[in-house]
Amino acid sequence: MISVALTGFFTGFSLILAIGAQNAFVLRQGLLRQNVFALCLLCAASDAILIALGVAGFGWLVKLSPRFPDVMALAGAAFLIVYAITRFRAANRGIYDTPQTGDRVTSLWSTLLMGLALTWLNPHVYLDTLGLIGAVSSQYQAAGDRLVFGLAAAASSFVFFFSLGYGARFLSPLMQTARAWQVLDVLVGGVMLVIAFGLVTSVF
Repeated sequence: MISVALTGFFTGFSLILAIGAQNAFVLRQGLLRQNVFALCLLCAASDAILIALGVAGFGWLVKLSPRFPDVMALAGAAFLIVYAITRFRAANRGIYDTPQTGDRVTSLWSTLLMGLALTWLNPHVYLDTLGLIGAVSSQYQAAGDRLVFGLAAAASSFVFFFSLGYGARFLSPLMQTARAWQVLDVLVGGVMLVIAFGLVTSVF
């Protein structure tokens, strides 16, 4: 169970780490110290819902097609490899739009609406949660293992977003440099390749 939980946690965590508009917005609000708790809760809860749908959906599909998990595992591995390459290329370019602090106060509803848009209107979030996390969870046949995997993956969202939102004030000098984002992208790309290797070996 510990191994399953760790796989779920770090799979979810590595996907969320990828630099995107949602993370940049959470980081910016953290730097501004505006509506941080509500925004982090919104993003983490949205991820948890999508992760639950991904894990549960794959259990239903496996009953219809026993070979489906293998197909999706290979597709997930291919996606991860491509995703890792994009992270390495981004790190190589070293061009990032880093959030800056300011004096304008953003209302709670404006913050939440922006958080909803950046989460639910982002096609990549569905690939990551419904597709990729669902594919990784399919390697576990026991319902209890899938439940632990899903809970751990969802927990990683809460840990990440609240750490990002409240830790931004301490990391702001570091994370406003392009070099810090480059290092993070390289780490994310490396984790993606490790997960892709695990998916391929689970099939063969």
